Amino acid sequence: MKKSPFVTLYTPEADLPNDTSMPYPRPQLQRDSFVSLDGCWDFAVASHGAKPRFDRTIRVPFPPQSALSGIGECFGDDTELLYRRRFSLPEGFDRGRILLHIGAADQKAEVHLNGHLLGTHVGGYLPFSFDITEQLRKEGENELCIRVTDHLDDHILPWGKQKHKRGGMWYTPVSGIWQSVWMESVPETYVKELHIQANETGACITAAGVTEGMVVVTTPEGLTCAKMREGKAQITLHAPRLWSPEDPYLYRFRLICGEDTVHSYFACRTVTVGEVNGTPHLLLNGKPYFFHGLLDQGYFPDGIFTPAHPSRYEKDILLAKSLGFNTLRKHIKIEPQQFYYDCDRLGMIVFQDMVNNGAYSFLRDTALPTLGLKRRNDKNIHRDPRCRAAFLNTMEETVKALANHPCICYWTIFNEGWGQFDGDAAYSMLRQWDTTRPIDTASGWFEVRNSDVESPHVYFKPVKCRPAKKPLVLSEFGGYSLSIANHVATPGQVYGYRRFTDESTFREALLELYRNEILPAVRAGLSGAIYTQLTDVEDEVNGLVTYDRKHVKVDPTQMQALAAELMAAATQEADS
Repeated sequence: MKKSPFVTLYTPEADLPNDTSMPYPRPQLQRDSFVSLDGCWDFAVASHGAKPRFDRTIRVPFPPQSALSGIGECFGDDTELLYRRRFSLPEGFDRGRILLHIGAADQKAEVHLNGHLLGTHVGGYLPFSFDITEQLRKEGENELCIRVTDHLDDHILPWGKQKHKRGGMWYTPVSGIWQSVWMESVPETYVKELHIQANETGACITAAGVTEGMVVVTTPEGLTCAKMREGKAQITLHAPRLWSPEDPYLYRFRLICGEDTVHSYFACRTVTVGEVNGTPHLLLNGKPYFFHGLLDQGYFPDGIFTPAHPSRYEKDILLAKSLGFNTLRKHIKIEPQQFYYDCDRLGMIVFQDMVNNGAYSFLRDTALPTLGLKRRNDKNIHRDPRCRAAFLNTMEETVKALANHPCICYWTIFNEGWGQFDGDAAYSMLRQWDTTRPIDTASGWFEVRNSDVESPHVYFKPVKCRPAKKPLVLSEFGGYSLSIANHVATPGQVYGYRRFTDESTFREALLELYRNEILPAVRAGLSGAIYTQLTDVEDEVNGLVTYDRKHVKVDPTQMQALAAELMAAATQEADS
């Protein structure tokens, strides 16, 4: 074990809000039954098979590498992280069945309650749950134990940008529990899952676990009701209000099924591919739209994967909007549901990446493509069947977990060849799971036939928009770096693609980049552009905002004016 490199730089309590109450962790399937198990747990670290000694305390849901956890240490692949929490049920909480939910634990979790094995979960980015009714003591104290192991270096499971030897574009690894642990009580027959497929006229709502019920939708004109039969209800709206970043209207509804009532929402919007003056475009609600975006990696200096409080997501989203951006590319990380809910209600489009796995090669995946060797047959790369199965399974589970969110307008399967294999087949599988969103199969390079967009990355040469057979999305560019004194995680370490030493020169260069290269590309048909990036991350100081979110490097007024120019150019191109 070794100390995490940033734990001495930040005081955890300094960034905690005055109101530390936690919001309901699953906003799209919400009940009035919620008990949080976040907080202080007993913690032990042991080698495989050794008897644990619970001689430490950890603050859940923060990963143990983080300052906010109270541990602040990094661990090797052979380490077992053990969590223990004792709890009693609140009076009147039991409605028939009780469910335990864990937002995410990286990578393999084994869960015990009162000495009984509830089950295991494999994969570090997605939620899982157990029905604990039979193992639970309804009166008296219960003991919940979670054992987590993380084999980061075998590269079988999705791992994102974590590295034991962090530095440059690789970040401090995360292991253990890093999202909320909570319970809810449900009746014997209850809504287990919701699938919402909305379009410009309404929504089809499918519920698992029930067959009959009533959907009550709140609209500007009043209440609209629809009966659920065989687990499905169709909502058709008169003159629906369409969702967009400029008007992020959500239709709230209640689903009443016997003794179970859940609250949820949907939005009416479409994202399609069409032609404008003979040029392929991405269309939002049937009209050309410029997806003006930022790369968003979702890292925080005090909590790494996990912010001090869920309200931090709202602050990041509003910060991006204040700078004129309407899109965040969530880069090879899956966030808690709260992030996507905040994007839904605040009006922020999300381009969602899948999380990569498989081995990374600097020569194959970065150096040669940067020099221009960006075409390669991917059918025989990353041939390990375990890696392929793990990636495809996680991709399917990602779609199941996130597809209800209207903010997600675009999926990215592979990024810069990391773990890429048989992209044409991966596209076909994802298209079966989701027929409503554009798919970017290979962001950056190693292009494939089956993709809805062309998706270059441009860092070391001018951006030029050439005629294309598919909508053109510049899915990464920029990366200008500027260190701000007293707001740097690793002083002396500067990673980025063009270095600046003063703020005025940085701002001027950024505006020139957009006006001299991106604006002409928009007029020529560019559908979207994702600048690298929203915030600094560890060694990377190429954010528009510092890692601690306390210094904005750009002028919001200038950035808002720039955004207006970009959208006007997209509109003029459509009208010409």
